[in-house]
Amino acid sequence: MRKERLAESPAEKWTRADDYVAAMARKRTARKLNRPEIRNHLESPRLLLSTLPFLALLGLLAVLAIAIMIAAFPGNQPQQKPNQAASREQGVAAKGWFQEAQRDMHQ
Repeated sequence: MRKERLAESPAEKWTRADDYVAAMARKRTARKLNRPEIRNHLESPRLLLSTLPFLALLGLLAVLAIAIMIAAFPGNQPQQKPNQAASREQGVAAKGWFQEAQRDMHQ
């Protein structure tokens, strides 16, 4: 009678592969039952929540692009005076500029 009791113990059930696989299948089934359902159909689009903000942003970017193009158009820029361009040639300095700079520094 003592041996029969030991054979029915729950610890022995885990020694057989069939019992282990059956327990895993029960756990998987329990997890599937607790999981929320996956929706397969789409919701109808809502104009105020999806399309309208996108169109507003697109319009704002278009207005900003047009404003930048108008501001960058060369006709809006002031013309340089011709005498300024000649007196400020790059690489050319007036005579005595270095002596003037030295005097200004020592004062």
